[in-house]
Amino acid sequence: FCAYIRRLLQNPLFNSIMISIISLNAVFLGLETDYAIKLLFFSFQLADLIIISIYTTEILLKFYVDPLNYWRSGYNLFDVLVLFIAYLPYTIDKNDIKHYRTWNIINGFQALKILKLISYNRGMRSLITALGQTVKTVIYVLVLLFLLMFIFAILGYGLYGDPETGDSKNWGNLASALFTLFCLVTVDGWTDFQNELDQRGFSASRAFTIVFILLGFFLFFNMSIGVVIMNIQDSTQNYERELKAEKQAVLQAKKQAILQRQQEEVNMLIHQQKTSEYKTFSELVEDFKKTLHHSDPMVLEDFCASIPFIDLYLTSLDLQDNTVYRLQELYYELVGTLNTILEDIREKSVLPPEKDMKS
Repeated sequence: FCAYIRRLLQNPLFNSIMISIISLNAVFLGLETDYAIKLLFFSFQLADLIIISIYTTEILLKFYVDPLNYWRSGYNLFDVLVLFIAYLPYTIDKNDIKHYRTWNIINGFQALKILKLISYNRGMRSLITALGQTVKTVIYVLVLLFLLMFIFAILGYGLYGDPETGDSKNWGNLASALFTLFCLVTVDGWTDFQNELDQRGFSASRAFTIVFILLGFFLFFNMSIGVVIMNIQDSTQNYERELKAEKQAVLQAKKQAILQRQQEEVNMLIHQQKTSEYKTFSELVEDFKKTLHHSDPMVLEDFCASIPFIDLYLTSLDLQDNTVYRLQELYYELVGTLNTILEDIREKSVLPPEKDMKS
C-alpha cells in the first residue's frame, strides 16, 4: 500500500489536480476581497474547509510514505506552516470585538496558501534555489551600500544640515539624511532634492549628488542585480541539464525494455525449438522473419539515426563530390600537360634527321 501511495504522489495527474485546487483557492481568496460578493461568506467558508481538508490529506499521505525524510524538505515544512495558519481562523471567534482584528490579520495570511504552487513546479523551485544562493552575496553588497550611505549621510549632514542656511528637512539629522540617500539610490525624485539644495545656494552639491548616484545606483545597486541574474542563469542551466538527463534516462529505460523483450522472445523461441518440428535454429529464425511487420519496434543507434548525423553525412557527400570534381580537373590538366610534353618530344626527335639531309 505504501508503494501505491508513493506512485500516486509521483503521478503527473495528481500534481495537475493539486495545482488546479491551489489555483481555485487563489480565485476564492480574490473573491473574498469584494464586499459585494462577501454575502456568500458561508459558501466560501465551506469551500475553504474542503480545500484545507485536501491539503491535510496530502500532507498526511506524504508523511505516511516517508515519515523520516519528510521533515528534511523545506517545502514540506512550509506546507505544514501554511496548514497551521489555515486552521488558526477557525480557533478564533470573529464575532468577538476583541478578537476581530486578530482574526482579520490571520485571515489575511491565508494568501500564503498560494505559495504551495512552488512545490509542484520545478522551474519555480530552481528560481527559489537561485535566490537562496544569492542571499549571502547580496547581503555583502547591501552592507557595503549601507556603509557608503552612512558615510555620505554624515558628510551630507555636515555640509547641508545647518538649521538656518541648510536643508534641515532632508539633511537635518542622520535619519532624514539616510532616507534622502535611499531615495537617491533608487533614483526616485532625486531632482527634487537637488532643487532644494540649489535654491539654498549649494550649487556645488551637484557633484555630491552625482558621485553618490554613480557609486550607489550604477555600481552597488546594479551589482546586486547582476549577482541575482548570474545565479538565476546558472540555476536555469542546471535545471535544463537535469531535464535532458531525465529524458535520456527515460529513453534508455525504454530501449532496455525493448531489448529485454526481444531477448525474452528469442529465448522463448530457442526453448520452443527443442520441442518443435524445426531441425535447426536457422530454420526457426527464417520462419520468425516471416512474422515480422514494419510496425514492430526496432532499436536503432542514436548516432546513425539522428538528424545531426544525417546532415553531417550529406555535407560529407557534397564535399566528396567537390573533391572528385577538382581531381577530375587536375587529371585533365595533367593529361593536357603530358600531351604537350609528348608533342615536344616528337618534334625534337623529328628535327635532327631533317638537318642531316640538308647538310
